[in-house]
Amino acid sequence: MPTTTAAQRREQARIEYDAFIRGCPTNQLLDRISDKWVSLVVAALAAGPMRYSDLGRRIAGVSPKMLTQTLRSLERDGLLTRTVTPSVPVRVDYELTPLGASLACLLTAVKDWAETHFNEVHAARDRYDSDSEPGTES
Repeated sequence: MPTTTAAQRREQARIEYDAFIRGCPTNQLLDRISDKWVSLVVAALAAGPMRYSDLGRRIAGVSPKMLTQTLRSLERDGLLTRTVTPSVPVRVDYELTPLGASLACLLTAVKDWAETHFNEVHAARDRYDSDSEPGTES
């Protein structure tokens, strides 16, 4: 039986990734990047670097706690960088990495699709709800 190098084992595992399997690392990554706050932070940063306070103002409804958690997880995953500039007050900027920018293309497209097609989705919901009312047959 031939032995394999660590690089060969990693490549074989990459080929065998299957996001439909709950325990697969790609399933966990999809879970992370499909989070609403992740999508909005990445889409906001697609336009360029932003400060924490600017992100908080740009993303309506995000709490400081959720924004901090989201930024930390994106930094951990290598999707953004955090740059601290010593000043008074301290300046902290967030910027997408090349990996994050490649994801931003996809998430920005999903955000744009939602903004473009919301009226159609809303109309479909209204039709579905009216067809599902008690006393109507499907």
